[in-house]
Amino acid sequence: MSLLEMFTYPFMVKALIAAFFSGLASPAIGTYLVQKRLSLMGDGIGHVAVTGVALGLLTGASPTWTAVAVAILGAVTIELIRERGNTNGDLALALLFYGGIAAGLMITGIAGQSAQTLNSFLFGGLLSINWGDVFVTIVLASVVLLLCIGLGPQLFAVAQDAEFARVAGLRVRFYNLLVAVLAAVTVTVAMRTVGLLLVSALMVVPVATAQQVTRSFRTTLAAAMGLGVFAALAGLIISAYVSSTVTVQSGPSIVLVALGCFVLAWPTGSLLRRRQRLREPFAPLAPLGHEISDEHPHQHGDDCGHPAIPHGDHVDYVHNGHRHAAHGEHYDEH
Repeated sequence: MSLLEMFTYPFMVKALIAAFFSGLASPAIGTYLVQKRLSLMGDGIGHVAVTGVALGLLTGASPTWTAVAVAILGAVTIELIRERGNTNGDLALALLFYGGIAAGLMITGIAGQSAQTLNSFLFGGLLSINWGDVFVTIVLASVVLLLCIGLGPQLFAVAQDAEFARVAGLRVRFYNLLVAVLAAVTVTVAMRTVGLLLVSALMVVPVATAQQVTRSFRTTLAAAMGLGVFAALAGLIISAYVSSTVTVQSGPSIVLVALGCFVLAWPTGSLLRRRQRLREPFAPLAPLGHEISDEHPHQHGDDCGHPAIPHGDHVDYVHNGHRHAAHGEHYDEH
């Protein structure tokens, strides 16, 4: 199968549409989870949702809808346990995660379903997507995006500083539960393309990548959504292209593409952070005068490569952790 030929297959068209909306919605809610330091919450919800998929296989109902119901129930439980904020809460979360995946595996066996059937939900599967799944993915992803963007100021305020948000009159508990529910819906939206056990990576890794090169919350959110779409589509295409010779599921390839983007962005982020530190090497104190340095062998200028910082009527150049400026035949240390 050639690269262009794969786009003529109906299963590939359905998978690409589902991947596009999954790639948009996952980093959107993931940005708030990262801001709240709950990067692993999606992973926990994914474990609980396995039980929902198994219940759908057992009863003959749609695994997507049973997974949505169980994932929301699990997410609300996780949020309420987290809200208590005691040491027993952490243990209760671990019990919930392990119980979710163990119950899912047992119920799948009772339902007489094969491990291959469950694997398509755990790690994603191109052939398991039908038009009904695509329609549900579009609707649920659109709801997630609408709420994440429309309620962005409120969700950001609660994620950034819950105490300040409470003083400002926001219903912190309601917005925390809303984020948990949206995370649960997103997990089930992306389970067909990425899989329940790997969906958390698509929610977190694009956000971590975007944070390397962005400084504001809005640009991080927009960049993370773009990176999520790129990783989802590129990973899906790679998976389909190599599947003619080897068996590669879509979930792992999507996650590896996302991680590859992070590896490429990390050096750029490090360079930008270092330059930012050099530009602000000193505390903003009032000038205390200056002292004359010895002869300086380097000629500073626009193209010298050192950060230039305006300082009163002249320009300082950051050099080896300190600032100095040309003054006649010598340099003044500032």
